[in-house]
Amino acid sequence: YVAPVDPADWCGGLRKCGDNNHLTILALMVIEVTVQHHQLFYRTQNQLTLPVTGIIFETVTREHLDDGLLSCIKYFINYSFYKFGLEMCLIMAVNVIKQRMDFYALLHGCWLIYLLHRRRRKAVAEVWPRYCSFLASVMTFQYLLCIGLPPAFCKGKCIIKWGFEADEPYPTQLYDFLLLLFASLQRQVFEDENKACVRIEAGDNVEISRELDPAALSQYSPVPNFIHCRSYLDMAKVVVFGYHFWFVLCLIFITGTTRINIFCLGYLMACFYFMLFGSSLLLKPVKNILRLWDYLIAYTALVIVMKNLLAIGACAYLDKLLRNHCWLIQTFGMFCTIPGYDLGKYQIMNRQRGVMWPSLLYELCRPAPEKCRKPP
Repeated sequence: YVAPVDPADWCGGLRKCGDNNHLTILALMVIEVTVQHHQLFYRTQNQLTLPVTGIIFETVTREHLDDGLLSCIKYFINYSFYKFGLEMCLIMAVNVIKQRMDFYALLHGCWLIYLLHRRRRKAVAEVWPRYCSFLASVMTFQYLLCIGLPPAFCKGKCIIKWGFEADEPYPTQLYDFLLLLFASLQRQVFEDENKACVRIEAGDNVEISRELDPAALSQYSPVPNFIHCRSYLDMAKVVVFGYHFWFVLCLIFITGTTRINIFCLGYLMACFYFMLFGSSLLLKPVKNILRLWDYLIAYTALVIVMKNLLAIGACAYLDKLLRNHCWLIQTFGMFCTIPGYDLGKYQIMNRQRGVMWPSLLYELCRPAPEKCRKPP
């Protein structure tokens, strides 16, 4: 140490926040507790039972989902995370990777590939507690680093950039917190799925058999036929299920043509392969459809992880790569994605950096719950 350090200041006893964000958080917590106690008092006074889950519209259940557009909106306000929570968590994981692009992002990418490899919802639920423990451990470790290490351990920017050593100008703790929050809520969802009372109110998240063909899906689908558009809800379903496939193909094509590298070649091949079949692809057996879509999602996740891994070389060995291996930079799209590095002439080439388009493609390609499938 170059000067004495007050232990009270190191523990946060003499530290004062530069803004009023902590007061906003305290105010929100007070409002939440006040509302909860008021609801509890009102239900106790009027002898009302507590809802099974924290919902807003108590009279709307799974049976009312297909009654109309308003009922559908109310249902998803109640149970949107129950139905799409897993997809939201994986999208948040991709967002964390996109925002961080450091060593921790590489760990998140490995977990993302592992969860996608599990594929089945029950298989993912088995390892989800370990995933939550990983997120909590990383969050705690980063908090300890924010407290500060002795100066003897601070020997260069590489530790700060890739080890997250109190890098205040570019904070990323918010994204980690949101991912941990979503993952914790999803863990509760996995537990609620095994309760009969919740399944009666919100429906189940059981996946259909992959051995079925589209002609047999109508026997197991509770969704009425919406092709004839008898309501605004049917019209919305036609737009979503009829044109979402082509919208994703357009996004795949844009992702493949926005940049010029070897990863984009895979997107172009996938786009033309899907366009070769067109809408007839949706008439194939469920197993074949999901297999192709799983390949696309796996490739997108692999590209995101590889770009993060290559960013380490692009930032750490930038000068050597520019002098001797420029072809390697162009082929794999190696661009430094960590702010704070002096790129110099490399700044012009760095305009094509990042994983924005692969991340956006991943978000739209994530398979929705089986309840939203289109009946034949």
